[in-house]
Amino acid sequence: MQKTFQDKGQIFNILFEAASEGIIVVDSTQHIVAVNVAAENMFGYEKGELNEQHLNLLIPPKYHTNHHHHFEGFLEHSEKRQMGHGRVLHGIKKDGSLFPVEAGLNPFKKDGQEFVMSLIIDISVRMETERQIHDLNSHLEEKIKIRTGELSESINKLEELNQNLQAEAKRRKAAEEKIKDALQKEIELSELKTKFLSLVSHEFKTSLSGILTSATLAEKYTENEQQDKREKHLGTIRNKVHYLNNILNDFLSIERLDSGKGQYKYASFSLKRLINEVVYNANVTLKDGQEILYPKDIKDEELYQDEKILELVLSNILGNAIKYSPENTTIKLDVLLKDNKIIFSIKDQGRGIPKEDQKHIFERYFRAENALLDQGTGIGLNISKTHLVNMGGQISFLSEENKGTLFKIEVPILNPGNSI
Repeated sequence: MQKTFQDKGQIFNILFEAASEGIIVVDSTQHIVAVNVAAENMFGYEKGELNEQHLNLLIPPKYHTNHHHHFEGFLEHSEKRQMGHGRVLHGIKKDGSLFPVEAGLNPFKKDGQEFVMSLIIDISVRMETERQIHDLNSHLEEKIKIRTGELSESINKLEELNQNLQAEAKRRKAAEEKIKDALQKEIELSELKTKFLSLVSHEFKTSLSGILTSATLAEKYTENEQQDKREKHLGTIRNKVHYLNNILNDFLSIERLDSGKGQYKYASFSLKRLINEVVYNANVTLKDGQEILYPKDIKDEELYQDEKILELVLSNILGNAIKYSPENTTIKLDVLLKDNKIIFSIKDQGRGIPKEDQKHIFERYFRAENALLDQGTGIGLNISKTHLVNMGGQISFLSEENKGTLFKIEVPILNPGNSI
């Protein structure tokens, strides 16, 4: 059985051995049939030592019983998933030392037999970094507390010395509040930066791991009758790359807005071309049975706006409609020209936005309660609204949970030489 995984082509071997993540393949009895160098180094074993060993060798003894039941249940359902979501897993090295890991499980069949490929990441450095960040934040809060106490003490002394100068006292009180607000904003900024870095790391790591997994699995299907399986994994790769490209566009847009470089490039362009480009790019990410309905015979109007920004906004909203709608549903894109305005409406049949979350939906990094387990950054709607306001437009929505959402985007139809 081990020979099945050794007699593979050069491309598979390069992908398998060059991967920075540890990769371990086990059969249905949890015996190791393939392992790459990264995994051997991670657990402190020499090349070949782990072959044919039981997976329990790499799991702390106290977790053996539970892991056996989890593994059997995983094989029964046979679906890709990330283990340990919301908690820390541990591996055990050859010298007996424990270390924290993340593990993604990917089942597959070969020659009628069941196998599971695990992508394992040593997160010791990340956890230590998180601990240091937590300590730094605690230290910062303590310094703020001391600084605020010192400010309060100074102001109290000033008030005692200037009891007859009520106006001056009020002014100084206001100054104290302003300083407190500034310090609080400093804390919030620090937390936002930490959250942002963690978010970027997680989104890119998850997508890149998915690309590597699909590339590795696609290589296994070498027969002509397995073309549909190859295409499935190639489709996954295309979707992941498209997703990463959208994230990069959002991050670059945030950098422009925050640095004051958000100047817009107004030019004339075709409305029909814009709609076709947005729909063409969105079609790459459609789920099975999903369909985008849009006006194919729309009158080819000439618009004067920032075409790239308008395309970014429409792609963000349409992408959300696809992501948060189930398979076999319809997403409808309509366009209306009215009163020197162009109005885009995008309606889906998805999960909708919970009523209590709707007031926060345009806040940066905010994600609705029913979308926390989906991939996403929480910045797309914030960027879209900011751009639209800067361009003299607006965005609004109507949503009902489990019934769908309708977004309406309005932008003015400008004339050359009369941009915002």
